[in-house]
Amino acid sequence: MRGSHLSRTRTLAAALALAASGVVALSGCGQKQQTVGTAPPPKKQDAFERRADQIVHSWPKVSPIAGRQEALLPLVGVERPKSTDVREITVTVGHSACDSRFGARSHESKGLVVVTGWGKKKSAKGMCTENLATDKVTVRLKSALAGRKVVDAATGKQLLKG
Repeated sequence: MRGSHLSRTRTLAAALALAASGVVALSGCGQKQQTVGTAPPPKKQDAFERRADQIVHSWPKVSPIAGRQEALLPLVGVERPKSTDVREITVTVGHSACDSRFGARSHESKGLVVVTGWGKKKSAKGMCTENLATDKVTVRLKSALAGRKVVDAATGKQLLKG
């Protein structure tokens, strides 16, 4: 009886030491052994991901964001898709004529597709006007639109009911 207690204590001490190091080997009733590690640190959300989460949680009571942010440009419009089973939508992004690159991105939930435009300014060298330019951008969806509402992340307004 004493040897059995000592064996369990050593096993527990070894498991605790492995757990402290971030890796634990688990086994039970002679089954296969599993190795479990610590989870990687969560990825830090950017401005768009935080805004999209806020919209999904607060929908439909959403206010527009204040000011212009390169990661959250308002959309000028969205083209109505031919059917609800499409996996891409075309939006018109309003961006600065000084942006060297621009595009759109989306965040999908069960009932919403939150979309934003983004732009990256050219270097500060040379002249540039602050005129508004608009361009159509195709946004690929992870799953079919299927009746979800399309919402502009910058304004919080519904652009389309899919």
